[in-house]
Amino acid sequence: MTIGKPSADWPYPRWVAHRGAGKLAPENTLAAFRLGAEYGFRMFECDAKLSADGVPFLLHDATLERTSSGRGVAGDQPWSALSQLDAGGWHSRRYAGEPLATLEGLIRFCLANRHALNIEIKPTPGLELKTGEVVAQHAARLWTDSTLPPPLLTSFQPDSLRGAMATQPELPRGLLLDTLWDGWLDTALQLDCKAIVCNYALWDAETVAKVHAAGLRALSYTVNDEWAAERLIALGTDGIITDRVDRFSPAG
Repeated sequence: MTIGKPSADWPYPRWVAHRGAGKLAPENTLAAFRLGAEYGFRMFECDAKLSADGVPFLLHDATLERTSSGRGVAGDQPWSALSQLDAGGWHSRRYAGEPLATLEGLIRFCLANRHALNIEIKPTPGLELKTGEVVAQHAARLWTDSTLPPPLLTSFQPDSLRGAMATQPELPRGLLLDTLWDGWLDTALQLDCKAIVCNYALWDAETVAKVHAAGLRALSYTVNDEWAAERLIALGTDGIITDRVDRFSPAG
């Protein structure tokens, strides 16, 4: 299935590869982003948190067990220890030995290959504000190509978006939602967000219209079926995040 281009005043591709290449490679590793690029994707989503010594690196979970050879809370460990872990062997023998990636490493990869980037701020619990501040600072410092759209910073945690807004207000932000909790749109507007990023099942015509009327874009995660993508396109949403880089074509 091919997804058409977004409108001219939204600079990001409509189709976004989730954690690099979905489930085809170990998530949030540079190997995954390289594979996603081989399938033609030109925008990627990643998860960023802080090591104990303040290095932004890529990991979805608060703990290390699921996607690395490590144990315990990732944010409690220094980067010198985290950098020694195997973040690929859990996935398959092909990727055994693949290291955890730093946010800096991914940004340099994106700049070198002219890819767009959605950074989900995924803080260790209790570090919501600080993680937003540091991730935004690093993103602004490292993203040196003004001919590419700036990184889109998103989070489920309003405090992380507040930290990002306080330190780097020029970077665009998006509020992630897994439910339409009371006050979600007002919160997004208070945070000067540019987008709402919902669980795809939450979108209906009324909600899309409400978001667009407020001047925000409507994005969806994680869309892996053609029927769901077709429905979201028909609703007029603006971006789709997928694991199925092998099923959907971002061209067109």
